[in-house]
Amino acid sequence: MKIKITGTGSYIPERVISDKYFELHQFLNDDGTPIKQSNEVIIKKFKAITGIEERRYSESHHNTSDLAFLASQKAIESSGIDPETLDYIIFAHNFGDVKFGSNQSDMIPSLASRVKHKLGIKNPKCVAYDLIFGCPGWVEGVLQANAFIKSGMAKKCLVIGAETLSRVVDDHDRDSMIYSDGAGATVIEASDDETGMLSYETASFTEEEVGFLFNGKSYHPGLDQNINYIKMYGRKIYEFALSNVPLAMKECLDKSGISIDEVKKILIHQANEKMDEAIVDRFYKLYDKEAPADIMPMSIHDLGNSSVATVPTLFDLILNGQIENHEINKGDILIFASVGAGMNINAFVYRY
Repeated sequence: MKIKITGTGSYIPERVISDKYFELHQFLNDDGTPIKQSNEVIIKKFKAITGIEERRYSESHHNTSDLAFLASQKAIESSGIDPETLDYIIFAHNFGDVKFGSNQSDMIPSLASRVKHKLGIKNPKCVAYDLIFGCPGWVEGVLQANAFIKSGMAKKCLVIGAETLSRVVDDHDRDSMIYSDGAGATVIEASDDETGMLSYETASFTEEEVGFLFNGKSYHPGLDQNINYIKMYGRKIYEFALSNVPLAMKECLDKSGISIDEVKKILIHQANEKMDEAIVDRFYKLYDKEAPADIMPMSIHDLGNSSVATVPTLFDLILNGQIENHEINKGDILIFASVGAGMNINAFVYRY
């Protein structure tokens, strides 16, 4: 028995934030001193590295759990299931609900419980819980759904990845331009045919790597230093990802028994275009091959990095014909992969 994704849904906020939005920002170094380069140069370099031209920010009346609910509605409708038959709702996020204009995280009750409530599910045996696993949270949620279903503890699971990172960024940190808001959701069920998950790999690196992504004070010394914002050591993350993600993907693919030549698409966390390209290139070089030109669909150019939401959102957009020049057909072999705070890495091979 395998598990397969029987329904997908995503919610992309309508508020478009272009790179021009940051032209008047006061970007500072981590010691509070002004960055010597002009904002025009900073933004140009940022776009060249990350590929991001636009990102989406949530409307003020929407929180993370609202975005998740809207994506979940679509996933449930797509699957055709009765939501009362769901055994688990697994909600991957990192910062909880953060109200517009606030920096305080709200996680009680759990965001999964809030989504269950919004969906109107009355069945108390539908267990709802949150998963904090950095950007790879949605992939890890799928792996947990796989374990629940294979063990007999569940038949149907709803796995969500959602975040409103625009509310936890330091406006004086140029890395803030990377982050965005969004939600993706999937219904997971047992599969008795040839489709579904074929293999997986997951790992946590918690020595020096544990501090590569963290909460820290604003770079502006005049702001409240007791308020924390998302921070990262970008170069260290880049080097870590290039050293470890291709190896995890190879281990995962080798366990599946599938040849690399059969892989049709790699759906990788939309963190940074150059980093993702380098990961995939290095992955293919482990097999002494060149990466095919159309192997890695990208949504980061228009949607930015919405953390746990990037992979399920990308999958849903491709299935609905919204990623130009990319499609997924019956029988296609896919690799889903992610890397993020922890540092955590995971991947799974999937036959659509």
